[in-house]
Amino acid sequence: MTGVHGRDWRPRYLQLAEELRVKIMAGEMAPGTLMPSETELAESSGLSRTSVRNAIRQLREWGLVRAEQGRGTYVRAPRQRVRRRNSERYQWEKDRVLLDEAERLKTGATEHDTGLTVDDLKFHAEYSRVEADAEMAAALQVEPGTPLLRRVYWTSSRHERAPLTVSYSYLPYDLVAANPDLLDESKEPWPGGTQHQLYTLGIELDRIDDEIRARPPSPDEAELLDIDPGVSVLTVRKTSVDTTGRVVEVADVVMPGDRTELVYSHKLQRWKT
Repeated sequence: MTGVHGRDWRPRYLQLAEELRVKIMAGEMAPGTLMPSETELAESSGLSRTSVRNAIRQLREWGLVRAEQGRGTYVRAPRQRVRRRNSERYQWEKDRVLLDEAERLKTGATEHDTGLTVDDLKFHAEYSRVEADAEMAAALQVEPGTPLLRRVYWTSSRHERAPLTVSYSYLPYDLVAANPDLLDESKEPWPGGTQHQLYTLGIELDRIDDEIRARPPSPDEAELLDIDPGVSVLTVRKTSVDTTGRVVEVADVVMPGDRTELVYSHKLQRWKT
């Protein structure tokens, strides 16, 4: 550590955090390396222990280190990133609906977003019957109290403990009950996903609307997704509308903000000349 440049416009703790980040990204501090203590960093950088503590906190928020109680702070192995190209993702899912089952079994949406294979992933699904509260009733355009099928999904890499994302999906119960297989969580992961499940009911999607927000995670989300303090989650409220204009599914996808990218591409019409 050569010391923090005092004439840099950034706060001095951020300068130290950036210097450490560069070393980590360059491989000078490999995953699993024990970070120097606060005292050692304070002496080498010329900063107070408070500034050093803030720098380490910043590294945690960047997802580069993790603190282990009673042991110290360690450089974190790179986390699996998720890159959702929703503009093309939904059409890709729709096109897969018409493929035979063998083709649909080969890959899914998570593989599409991560580059991982089916064998790299662990899938979890929980189904329950609930009644629509006022918010979900408005989102699904049904009456409050309408029975819904609530589905909770998460997928994780076999090399990591924490899920990549968590999804809460809601469909009108009477709609999906026409195919009893759609009420059985043991059928998951379903080849072809939700769009193929809807296809078995004779439903074709016309559009999917996304609403994106950032917010602090709930305590349960922070624990499940292994989110460090200060890291926000990105949420996508995904509303699926069929070709008759009916809302057939509303899903809330919760993603860790430190390892998720949302990518959108929009083709623009050319000026007439």
